Amino acid sequence: MTAELRATSARPACDQAGRPTLPTSRTDDNVPAESKEPAADRGARPAGAPDGGAAAAAGEATTTAAVTGDGAQASAPPARGPGDGDSAIQALWREFRACPEQRLRERLVLHYAPLVKYVAGRVGTGLPTHVDVGDLIQSGIFGLIDAIEKFEPERGLRFETYAMQRIRGAILDDLRSQDWVPRVVRSRAREVERALERLGGRLRRTPTDNEVAEELGITLDELRDLYSQLQLTSVVALEDLVAAGRESGSLVDTLPDDDAIDPVAVLVDRDNRRQLAEAIAQLTERDRIVVSLYYFERLTLAEIGRVLGVTESRVSQLHTRAVLRLRARLTEQAGV
Repeated sequence: MTAELRATSARPACDQAGRPTLPTSRTDDNVPAESKEPAADRGARPAGAPDGGAAAAAGEATTTAAVTGDGAQASAPPARGPGDGDSAIQALWREFRACPEQRLRERLVLHYAPLVKYVAGRVGTGLPTHVDVGDLIQSGIFGLIDAIEKFEPERGLRFETYAMQRIRGAILDDLRSQDWVPRVVRSRAREVERALERLGGRLRRTPTDNEVAEELGITLDELRDLYSQLQLTSVVALEDLVAAGRESGSLVDTLPDDDAIDPVAVLVDRDNRRQLAEAIAQLTERDRIVVSLYYFERLTLAEIGRVLGVTESRVSQLHTRAVLRLRARLTEQAGV
């Protein structure tokens, strides 16, 4: 029975007139895949490709495509380019390596720009609040361009892995160039912080200067000199100190202007002058003259006595009476 089936499958199909017919697209698991795929496809099979039996076992879709000839035999997945499986970016990389033009470089920069934002966000998490992430991204773009220029795909590395290191290095280099504190001082500051953490955890209290100096292996005078150098690293923005504990605040809102006119004080002074003028108007004529000459004309009691033709003691009595009347009047107005 098996031999008969093999002989039957080996003979080409014929119609009623005895003419051979072409094979249809119907798949048959018993028919070898080599007899179903066109000769051109068999000749175009790359070296190392699976034979017909393995292709038949790969699935019905692959077998049908080989039989009908609608497309070439399914090729192996394209080789991964520089860190990206997309065929378009692979082609762009090949074109750039062949001819590194500015247009191609800009397209690669736009494609890998999200890497810069990711690395800048990671680096910015441990930096002070006054450091702008936009500045980190700007520095990272230069690192990305440098990575594109120096990347060698033949080394077999993914471009993302290589570019992230170059981007991070460019950001750190820019931060160091803007730092006014030497790197040695920064390193010593970290050593002091670690020593304080170790001693605090070991002693369960704040360590003394002698204990810190002993932990660092230096003398007390050297530790104090180190503290004076570390003062440069403890710079805090004044805006941050002002806005501490507040939802919003500006330094300008907290600085007093000594030359500015206080509108509340102006209103209070104007109201006091009005009340005083009303109280003076209710005094007798002689009391008004004494108050006017003493407080506005700046005359002494003796000079006022010569003007009024009375003694200095009488002028003092008139002045005392006028002041008491004014005080009583102003107190009455304040109570109302």
